Amino acid sequence: MQRGAAARHRQVVEDMLTRSANVCPGHSTERTTPTVKAVPVGALRVMLERGLVMCPDRRLDAAAPAVFYGRLGVFAWNPEVKAGSTVITKQIDSMTRKDEYPTDTLAWDAKGTALKQQTVPMFEPRPGAAVLYKVR
Repeated sequence: MQRGAAARHRQVVEDMLTRSANVCPGHSTERTTPTVKAVPVGALRVMLERGLVMCPDRRLDAAAPAVFYGRLGVFAWNPEVKAGSTVITKQIDSMTRKDEYPTDTLAWDAKGTALKQQTVPMFEPRPGAAVLYKVR
């Protein structure tokens, strides 16, 4: 019975990686996979149902290595900032548990503290990518 659960878990991870590959200009298997695998599978399922996506973005600086682009439903992190992955994983887990996604752009520092008035690069999906997120 366990094997079926493991296969389903892998499929959820693969589905998120496919979505990232389709939407994120900064996606690569090496940059995206470790962080996607760190997110609890239940949170990934919620994200897939809601049209949310995870995107590595090396343009994010060390002062704000984790960002949620609320209007687009994109969770971004800088894979080169060690804490970026940890912070975005915790934020995804927290937000999917509450199932609340503000329409604002939210940014966090390397300790996971929410930043106010933080300027971050605008997120632009890959040319031709459809962002599936629906603001509710």
